[in-house]
Amino acid sequence: MPPRKGAPRRLELDEVCVIREGDREYCIYPLSDLMRVLGKKWTLFVIAVLGNRDRMRFNEILTDLRLISSRSLADRLRELEAAGLVSRRVMSETPPRVEYDLTPEGRNVRALLVPLLQWRIESEKRTVLPEDISRGERRASVQDARPAAPERS
Repeated sequence: MPPRKGAPRRLELDEVCVIREGDREYCIYPLSDLMRVLGKKWTLFVIAVLGNRDRMRFNEILTDLRLISSRSLADRLRELEAAGLVSRRVMSETPPRVEYDLTPEGRNVRALLVPLLQWRIESEKRTVLPEDISRGERRASVQDARPAAPERS
């Protein structure tokens, strides 16, 4: 008999969509909305740039992220603001000035990304992709892309 459609499927997912850690269980559903925002192109870059400075204006962010379009930046900022990760402050000046900053929650999310990035950099050092095996190469990591320090004489 084919699986039933509708509510029973949700109950089945509820049972398996849990991370068990010791005697605690964590449902992963609360992450789905956050991941929908974080998973969009440019979102992590916007969080990184805003986290490196206190407050930034739209064109400053646009300049730092050279390849992003103004439309994409406006969309990402709006989504991050709706998610509570970015604050938008409009100054009552003529012409109006708008500044963006990470909220405390945005700073928390940014801080949580650091261990994930560290893990990924380390795992790339150990990972050989199938197309690289034939050439005897391994994938370059972010650290490999940095210029070497000049030798001391």
